Amino acid sequence: MKAWLGAVIAISQLASPAMAWLPAAEQAAQAEAAQAQQSQRVLVLDRRRRQLVVLDDGLEVRRFSVAVGKPGWETPVGNFQVIELVVDPIWVHPATGNEIPPGGDNPLGSRWIGFYRDCKARKGFNGNANLTTHGCVTAGFHGTPNRASVGRAVSHGCVRLLDEQAQDLFSLVQLGTPVTVLP
Repeated sequence: MKAWLGAVIAISQLASPAMAWLPAAEQAAQAEAAQAQQSQRVLVLDRRRRQLVVLDDGLEVRRFSVAVGKPGWETPVGNFQVIELVVDPIWVHPATGNEIPPGGDNPLGSRWIGFYRDCKARKGFNGNANLTTHGCVTAGFHGTPNRASVGRAVSHGCVRLLDEQAQDLFSLVQLGTPVTVLP
């Protein structure tokens, strides 16, 4: 063990030997960051309960109420991983291809965390009409300006969070973070 400036940090926790010469506060911060990288962070979405839980080594870190896909456009079930992280995303309508730029009218809010991609054509009923998609369709977690939609099954397969919660979630994940979607 190395004691320095009143802090005791196990040498085995240090990210590199060069850290031994850092002030205690910096050593602790870097050791905590290294430990967090070693822990297993997982996102678990329970579609039925419309809840997203962030787990570290099986312990709950955060819980969010979410909106999920509506009948005919259900959020996919299975084991996935984060494949895309975007700040201020552009939304592309899944059937028409029309683009909505970042800003207050964008249904994706300020953050996009993609976890699913399907490049087969798809048909589904959106509540008003039958829609057919061409090309790739993705599903992910994102913010929404439609706060009243959270807690309901209303999306085209994505998972909506309040925008400030999408920003929080964005800071908790990285590419490759495992995502499990339960029925």
